Amino acid sequence: MHPVLRIALYVVLAASAVFFGYRFMQGYADRMDRAAHRYESDVTSATVEAEPSNDIAIESTNALPPGTEAPPETEVDSVTAAASTNEVTAEGEGATTNAPPPRPPAAVSTPPSTAAPRSGGFGIDAALALGAVVGLALLVAGDVSHYMGSRAHRALYSDEGEHAGSPEYDQAEQAWANGDHMEALRLLRDHLNRHPRQLHAAFRIAEIYEKDLGNHLAAALEYEEILKHKLAPDRWGWSAIHLCNLYNRLGQSDKTEALLRRIVDEYGETPAARKARERLGIPEESPAAEPSESEPQPEAGPQLPPGFRPKKKR
Repeated sequence: MHPVLRIALYVVLAASAVFFGYRFMQGYADRMDRAAHRYESDVTSATVEAEPSNDIAIESTNALPPGTEAPPETEVDSVTAAASTNEVTAEGEGATTNAPPPRPPAAVSTPPSTAAPRSGGFGIDAALALGAVVGLALLVAGDVSHYMGSRAHRALYSDEGEHAGSPEYDQAEQAWANGDHMEALRLLRDHLNRHPRQLHAAFRIAEIYEKDLGNHLAAALEYEEILKHKLAPDRWGWSAIHLCNLYNRLGQSDKTEALLRRIVDEYGETPAARKARERLGIPEESPAAEPSESEPQPEAGPQLPPGFRPKKKR
């Protein structure tokens, strides 16, 4: 995927996740508020409905049925009755009592609108937010895995022969510089045994065998082991060509031809394949020459004997 398109996709997914996630959380908070108001209104309504029944129960308990004598009043009740009698005024002035005024009905709070929000929009916001988050996670996971895979490939397959900078490799190069080729080979071999995927050490071993010690057989064996690993197509092809040169020096023409044909068959698009076809005598495929427009095409007609020309038209 193009980097610009990938960045745009990151921006779109992140913005969608934030936007729809905010709408989902806002809708969820509104729904919780409505549920709380509904619960409070239900509790208030139940309290208001229960209060009048309690007053009626108290009045009915205090009232005596007709024909029933009142129980003997205590001293406190006598004083209370006398005080109530003294409070009565003359009939001409109007009969009034000090009875407490009737209690006004309790105010009933009007519950807020309990109409539920549209569930479709609420669910759509949640689904879109989840989809944006999942898409963003997959995109990030793909990029991270690609980055880690490329790093692992470079670490395991050092097919360009780059120096890894390890102390063992540095000691081997120092020993080679001092002319101690066997010690250099031993140090490189130890380094390769500990890090079998760092093929730059294997290339260096083959180079010392070939150029410094003149042991073409040992160098060929090293290249055979190198070609068993996964290398870049160009690098593999040129390593195989180098091995073919070693086979020629060893007089192993059958191995040379087999390896050249393998290069042509498996890595036919590489420059090494062109070199292999040249050695095998296989001509390069060229596009068929198309007739030029400037060249006159022979007209279809009867075949004339040699030496005769068609008659010109006047």
